[in-house]
Amino acid sequence: MQAIEFKQLDETLYYKQLSNGLDVYILPKKGFSKAFVTFTTKYGSIDRSFVPIGETEPITVPDGIAHFLEHKMFEKEDGDVFQKFSEVGAQANAFTSFTRTSYLFSATEHIHKSTETLLDFVQEPYFTEETVNKEKGIIGQEITMYDDLPDWRLYFGAIENMYHQFPVKIDIAGTIESIDNITAEHLYTCYNTFYHPSNMLLFVIGAIDPEEMMKVIEENQNRKTFPQPTPLTRIFEQEPTNVAIQERVLHMDVQKPKVYFGLKAKQTGFSGEQMLKHELAVQIGLECLFGRASDFYTKIYEEGLIDETYSYDFMLEQGYGFALIGSDTPKDEELVNVIKELLAEAEKQVLFTTTDVERIKRKRIGFFLRALNSVEFIANQFTRYKFNDMNLFDAVPMLETITVEDIVEAFKTIQGEEQQTVFKILPMSKRK
Repeated sequence: MQAIEFKQLDETLYYKQLSNGLDVYILPKKGFSKAFVTFTTKYGSIDRSFVPIGETEPITVPDGIAHFLEHKMFEKEDGDVFQKFSEVGAQANAFTSFTRTSYLFSATEHIHKSTETLLDFVQEPYFTEETVNKEKGIIGQEITMYDDLPDWRLYFGAIENMYHQFPVKIDIAGTIESIDNITAEHLYTCYNTFYHPSNMLLFVIGAIDPEEMMKVIEENQNRKTFPQPTPLTRIFEQEPTNVAIQERVLHMDVQKPKVYFGLKAKQTGFSGEQMLKHELAVQIGLECLFGRASDFYTKIYEEGLIDETYSYDFMLEQGYGFALIGSDTPKDEELVNVIKELLAEAEKQVLFTTTDVERIKRKRIGFFLRALNSVEFIANQFTRYKFNDMNLFDAVPMLETITVEDIVEAFKTIQGEEQQTVFKILPMSKRK
């Protein structure tokens, strides 16, 4: 077992790759009473076209299957897995994102037993046509519920505007029509392809002894047999750099308009330290221009263009990336126009000052150091970083190195009118 020290953060991370290919990371936290464990596969909603394990021809599976599979993993022939966790006082959950599916639990006692339960239920699939068909109704209700949520529709509406082909434009849960086509055979095909230990990561953090925990994990894995790992082939169509739709409007039962201004990234082929630096640089640039300490924010707040829902963010993964700026607003046209004006000005001259950049860097370092007290934050972020060949604990030293020049260069990847899109949700009363 390898011990990796981060002296600046006073953290020691323990790592071992098991013989079956599973990457195990353990981060003991002094003074903590809780442990948090995540078991994550690098498989999300965008992985809809791929070559199944043991085959040579690519297939495309129904949209929403990664999320459907996550739901079905908790149901076994002998009952519901949640019951096993609750019997020992552990709280279990799971989530599916665009790029990963994670199963997790938190507990203050019986950590070893719950870790084995986690490993066992994720590594023992059980699907039948009967249980699959039963689940379609449950997930169908979930999809219908989200379809009625304006903020959810706003988020995916903006992403749909940006992308021509890339499957990030498809709702993680799929559609009622797409999930109706899912079979038990589909689930086993996806499971066998993406749930091999070599495509997964186990992260343990909190009140644990790393030596004892690693022994429990190794013994558990040594009792099981897995096929030899083989390289995964994921297939994505070529995505143009420009947005697919520049502006679109949806009418829903809302009190006032909701607006998202999207910026599609031209470059997304980053990984490792280069990706970490680029992501941090764009985020700092966005905060310089649109943050709550900016002149822009003061202006739009005083003019009544935004309310407490105002937000801005940048997401980057291998294959896609975008920024979103938006708010509920009584003046949707005015808000869109002032965002466009600021972005046009930023293309003509450098609006990032050394003073602002240093202030934001200090603020972000402070946030990160405080977040190290959250086992949930560390576990979820560590896995996302690792799947992109980054290290979460490199964020602080990387932040310290970023310059105004780095931000200017990084920001160019989201600049230009062809990268811009607007998605609005307007009240039914504004329908013409």
